[in-house]
Amino acid sequence: MITPNLVGRRALVLHRPDEAIARLERQLRLIGLDVEQRWAPMPAGETLDIVLVDADQGWNGLLPWAPGSAAALPVVALLGSEAPGRVAWAIDQGAGAIIAKPVAAAAVYPALVLALHAFAARLETERKIDRLNERLRMRAVVARAVEAIALRQGIDEEAAYGQLRDIAMNRRLSLEQAAAAVLARRHMLPEVG
Repeated sequence: MITPNLVGRRALVLHRPDEAIARLERQLRLIGLDVEQRWAPMPAGETLDIVLVDADQGWNGLLPWAPGSAAALPVVALLGSEAPGRVAWAIDQGAGAIIAKPVAAAAVYPALVLALHAFAARLETERKIDRLNERLRMRAVVARAVEAIALRQGIDEEAAYGQLRDIAMNRRLSLEQAAAAVLARRHMLPEVG
């Protein structure tokens, strides 16, 4: 993974104001982030790059997504407690990293990088799962297209699958797209004989 450039990114610190949080804000600014601090629920759709949230006093509804659902952006939990319930709350909010309180300046940048990396990895995994689910859903279309080719050409399913694969490669389509085209009769099959 390439270390991200944080300069100019927007960060929101959801924490009550105090001297330790003021030091955190200064450190975030030194890293290059534009920082806002408040202790009020974050509205849905707010344009941010990362959120740092007080996991000691946070509550469900402080962040705009449902607990346990996928966070809409990278989250860093600020945690001074070892209480399992507070750690569980941070995880339920989608925290990809934790900064222990009181905040040490050296802990900030690594936590931001970890949270960004965890968020990007989760998004990539979700995309892969979506693509695999789509391919799985389309398997029936491929099977029907192979059957249609076999019937029209008077060949076995293995040869029909080979023809479908050739159609896909020649047209630079996925196998599923080629199968849909065959079934929609947008691709003329070669004549028998």
